[in-house]
Amino acid sequence: MAGGGGGAVSPLGPVPPMWYHRDLSRAAAEELLARAGRDGSFLVRDSESVNGAYALCVLFQKHVHTYRILPDEEGFLAVQTSQGVQPKRFKTLPELVSLYLQPSQGLVTTLLYPVDREETAVSDDRDYSDGEDEKPPLPPRSASTSTPPGPDTPTDSAPAANGLSTISHEYLKGSYALDLEAVKQGACSLPHLNKTLVSSCKRLNGEVDKVLSGLEILSKVFDQQSAFMVSKMIQQSVNQGGDQELENLVTKLAILKDLLSSIEKKALKALQDMSLSSPCTLPPLSMRHSKAIPVQAFEVKLDVYLAELTKIGKSQKYTLSVDVEGGRLVVMKKVKDSQEDWTTFTHDKIRQLIKSQRVQNKLGIVFEKEKDKSQRKDFIFASAKKREAFCQLLQLMKNKHSNQDEPDMISVFIGTWNMGSVPAPKSVASWVLCRGLGKTLDEMTVTIPHDLYVFGTQENSVCDREWVESLRAMLKEHTELDYKPIAVQTLWNIKIAVLVKPEHENRISHVGMSSVKTGIANTLGNKGAVGVSFMFNGTSFGFVNCHLTSGNEKIARRNQNYLDILRLLSLGDKQLSSFDISLRFTHLFWLGDLNYRLDMDIQEILNYINRKEFDPLLKVDQLNLEREKNKVFLRFAEEEISFPPTYRYERGSRDTYVWQKQKATGMRTNVPSWCDRILWKSYPETHIVCNSYGCTDDIVTSDHSPVFATFEVGVTSQFVSKKGLPKSSEQAYIEFESIEAIVKTASRTKFFIEFYSTCLEEFKKSYENDSQSSDNVNFLRVGWSNKQLTTLKPLLSEIEYLQDQHLLLTVKSLDGYESYGECVLALKSMIGSTAQQFHTYLSHRGEETGNIRGSMRVRVPSERMGTRERLYEWISVDKDETGGPKGKSTLVSRVGHEYVKSVNPFFFF
Repeated sequence: MAGGGGGAVSPLGPVPPMWYHRDLSRAAAEELLARAGRDGSFLVRDSESVNGAYALCVLFQKHVHTYRILPDEEGFLAVQTSQGVQPKRFKTLPELVSLYLQPSQGLVTTLLYPVDREETAVSDDRDYSDGEDEKPPLPPRSASTSTPPGPDTPTDSAPAANGLSTISHEYLKGSYALDLEAVKQGACSLPHLNKTLVSSCKRLNGEVDKVLSGLEILSKVFDQQSAFMVSKMIQQSVNQGGDQELENLVTKLAILKDLLSSIEKKALKALQDMSLSSPCTLPPLSMRHSKAIPVQAFEVKLDVYLAELTKIGKSQKYTLSVDVEGGRLVVMKKVKDSQEDWTTFTHDKIRQLIKSQRVQNKLGIVFEKEKDKSQRKDFIFASAKKREAFCQLLQLMKNKHSNQDEPDMISVFIGTWNMGSVPAPKSVASWVLCRGLGKTLDEMTVTIPHDLYVFGTQENSVCDREWVESLRAMLKEHTELDYKPIAVQTLWNIKIAVLVKPEHENRISHVGMSSVKTGIANTLGNKGAVGVSFMFNGTSFGFVNCHLTSGNEKIARRNQNYLDILRLLSLGDKQLSSFDISLRFTHLFWLGDLNYRLDMDIQEILNYINRKEFDPLLKVDQLNLEREKNKVFLRFAEEEISFPPTYRYERGSRDTYVWQKQKATGMRTNVPSWCDRILWKSYPETHIVCNSYGCTDDIVTSDHSPVFATFEVGVTSQFVSKKGLPKSSEQAYIEFESIEAIVKTASRTKFFIEFYSTCLEEFKKSYENDSQSSDNVNFLRVGWSNKQLTTLKPLLSEIEYLQDQHLLLTVKSLDGYESYGECVLALKSMIGSTAQQFHTYLSHRGEETGNIRGSMRVRVPSERMGTRERLYEWISVDKDETGGPKGKSTLVSRVGHEYVKSVNPFFFF
């Protein structure tokens, strides 16, 4: 809420007026005013663009007019006026509104009819757990809701709960008077204030000591003079208290500042001196190998066309042996008398893999025979799963023997599990190895370590440290690698833990963590979400683990939970605050116990499950139905579900669903449902493939089964130009010829566009739109010609860099500087000498709000046109197989979400 607190007068007055709608969205405000229907209808809501500000929304002649109410430095409120006009200032919102209830005060119309907010009583929905317990589980005993894996792990979560706010209030309420009395009697110190400060800084003192201890070790190696000072300071800090303790903390902070600013320079000089006298090298991280991958053999048949059968006879059997460690593929043909004929191809002689889209177990392999000459052979595998395993092994081989310093592609494991407030069994190997039901990995590839592991749990009563250590031990048992925890975030018993291969630890940066409560009245943390975000080299990742409201009938509440999390979870680049988290990351993964149920009679559900007929059930799955209506998870993707509902099983077995429970209020029904889900949303023209999506069938401690998914994800490096910064003649440009948007609004204000991208030094703004029209009162068409649009200059001009970049756009109003819709565009398909068309949807706060189209080009100078093939581009998809044998197929770009697809006819041009 925008209103202030503390001892000052609240800008809302003693009681918030009914026409004040708190954080109501702009779109929802317009809907309420349209329903009111009378000129002069008004309401006030929080501003979406400025914290602490408000928006006065007024209906006049079927259009909504918005006025910003801004606080000044003294806390007075005023309606934003034109330059040079003296604003009228008020202490409270009711005082301000009372003025504009009078005629001729400068608004488009007099305020006549307040539109009151719809007060919803907090229902006692007993939404405490999936078991509908009588009282909510207590939060974990740990002092903090987030547990970073170590003192050096950066976080972006809420401020640490060091009690400063509470202690300060206690001082001002009580001890302050004692200090005042002491001063009146001639005292020269404030013992009670000093005690307050010492108590508040105890945690800080401990953290500083930890950092100094670490720096002491570095100083002993690189700067012995500083090492002596640090050691002395650490010794002095023991057994000191009162005034000395506070003074000592200030001194330590000063020394810490000096050390941090100088240690790197001193270390560099020391290492340079060492390298001149006796060169030595430290073992690289990559030497900590996982266990070797054995040679894997695949039995296949050569696929030949009818015209060729007469030449070679019937289809021939082959064995394809993949030696990942040795970088070789052996193609062995079985001939008469048990003799064999084989050919060995090194990794660099395998030019391309071409997957058949029509025949799921068919694969074309293009071999390099001689210089500039290649040969394609098509093979039929035993199953589609075998074909995928073969492709995965060859990609791994290519990557292992690549001369690239940084990876183009990584493998990500994601797991979600509602543990039912019971500790995990001794082994959960099937979860980590993706064994069980649904789309699972082939046995040849299950033990290959993934680059990232993300574990989301709900109703997890195990303490953070114990949970993370158990995950690390399990991963080490199966991979022989010491995975590094990069983030752990907890809200009550909702946890997310992210672990990374040791070789990638230094590629992770900008780690952020956050949580949102959505339990009763949004104050209890038994329901809600935890999130983690970070950069992997040049690619941004976001992960959200949630536990939404339970109950078959509570669809609207779950939808609202999702929208609250989308809006309030604080993750990613703070410059992108205009965008919700679904647009802040190259790849966003959303997992958890979403609690959406099946709308079907229980007996019908059980019959379909027994027959393993899931399609009829998926058609009545509440999440699928809500997504089809664009109510939640707009433009997210989910792999096809081919495993049975994961909830609600009888504990100790996976043979029986328990769907009835006797309650004090009567019999409660929990129909079997796919509560546990994994979805994702990626920027357009990025590479992401889901290789598995299923659930375990042997972990039975909870009434939920663990769910797993694995992904092949394209990543970019922190690009360094080999040619340096571009000269003016070598500068790339992003140029727009025109942009036109249709936005869902009853407003008739003017608009501008803001452009954001990591390839820009700072965000840029267009001028206001120079064309505007409307065929429908609820929609507005706005356009910008070339002269209103800014030419953008990327930081680097190489095509290899630009083809991985994206541009975020937000359409904002001039009256309230609030966003009416956001979108993302890929630069890759816009590169060229001629302008290219784009057309995509706009969304705001999880709702589709219109669409946008235009013409643009990314002009790259010829000197900067050099590029290379990415590892994931090495595999293509062959769509057209109606003719004879094909040559090299064109790669089909994978997109993270679709372009324009809307249920509203007004959204189309």
